[in-house]
Amino acid sequence: MGWSPGPATVDTETDAWVAAQVGGALEAVFETVAATRADTEALLHRAAAQGRRPASADLAALRPGLHLHLTREELVSGVGFVAAPGLLSDVPAWLEWWQSGADGDVRPLLLDLDPGQSAYSDYTHWDWFALPRDTGLRAVAGPYVDYLCSDEYSLTLSEPVVLQGRFAGVAAADVYLRHFEAAVLPLLRRLPRPAHLVNARGRVAASADPAHLAGSLTRGPDFAELLSAARPGTYGDLRLVPCRGVPLVLVLA
Repeated sequence: MGWSPGPATVDTETDAWVAAQVGGALEAVFETVAATRADTEALLHRAAAQGRRPASADLAALRPGLHLHLTREELVSGVGFVAAPGLLSDVPAWLEWWQSGADGDVRPLLLDLDPGQSAYSDYTHWDWFALPRDTGLRAVAGPYVDYLCSDEYSLTLSEPVVLQGRFAGVAAADVYLRHFEAAVLPLLRRLPRPAHLVNARGRVAASADPAHLAGSLTRGPDFAELLSAARPGTYGDLRLVPCRGVPLVLVLA
């Protein structure tokens, strides 16, 4: 049994509308990620044009834009740039990351990235870093408990940052799962059948289906391949609808 394109139900218009609305909700967050990526790439290219490697102090120039994104985009709880190891001249790893506090203030994430002291010194295995690095594409990672930043159940949206054709790190934004669910569960509940959303790894990002809880894994086709094909299809008795422009798939029982 494999994935095949084509409808599994006559009610395809509602499925497509819900998938498009979900895509629109996350596209606003990806616009924040894209703006952060553009600002970071411009900064890194300026350093390269001066004949030097960038340093962590250079990344302070990103802060006004990051602060603005946090106050302007209501779904975004954290945003920033995460450098590839070895990119910067003065430190082996770096997160230029800012987040919103419970009282609405904007504050930096301060992490000990000493490999001898911190469990978080190697962040390269996390999906939000590895997927953009390995595919060159935007990614939705999670939901997962974000011990690195907030201790909240979160999604992380990310895109690769490139310097002179080489991967330099990721621009990313965090979305608390509770905020994402508030935006998309009313849409999923409009569908006539149980539905959930999965990322490229098959992890459930939000669900109106009691058989598939948020954070669990959905067995089925290669969801990354389905997202690449960018068209609805079927897998057994499941209907699969990619969400417009974002790496999530709407799965209907």
